[in-house]
Amino acid sequence: MNEAAEHDTVLDTGAEQLGKTYARALIGAAKSAGIADKIIEQLGSVVDDCLAVNPKLRAAFASPQIDDNEKIKVIDRLFGEHCDPLLVKFLKVMAGRGRLAHVDAVRAAADTIHDEMLGRLVATVQTAVPLDDALRSNIEEQLGSIMQKQVRLSESVDPDLIGGMVIRVGDRVFDSSVSNRLDTLARKTRNGFSSQLLHRFGELTSE
Repeated sequence: MNEAAEHDTVLDTGAEQLGKTYARALIGAAKSAGIADKIIEQLGSVVDDCLAVNPKLRAAFASPQIDDNEKIKVIDRLFGEHCDPLLVKFLKVMAGRGRLAHVDAVRAAADTIHDEMLGRLVATVQTAVPLDDALRSNIEEQLGSIMQKQVRLSESVDPDLIGGMVIRVGDRVFDSSVSNRLDTLARKTRNGFSSQLLHRFGELTSE
């Protein structure tokens, strides 16, 4: 391994561990307040709906050149009226410690910890087009029934995906019996393309 690659690995590992540490603190406080679900949702919104679509803000939060107090003021302006005070305070603590660059790592770790707390499985769903709400709900319901556990979908879109859909839980790709259930689901869904997508998925996995 060259020096640059080794350095990146160390940084990634450090960010992941820091994310877990902060996430445990956040989830612990949120659970005690009875608002864990709410905090997880809002933290996801901060990352996905704010930082992911605003590279300048993400860069500002990560920059050591910008004073931490200025970052705290920005947090108040952006999130003070829209997020729970517990999350706002948590983000301010991260800002005060110069850790806002690791919000993504905290979000990823918080999702994992929350899933473990609930005994919930994460199903990775890769599709050629984004899922609509009805299809997403139906897939979660069907997979939950099959796995006998609550399921959360982790979605990604790949327009070049052959067959339209791939579903995995852990190392498992579903067999033909599961595909048949998904095919039945497809016939019931209101979205025509989604039906075709699931039907094609059933055909591929039963071959």
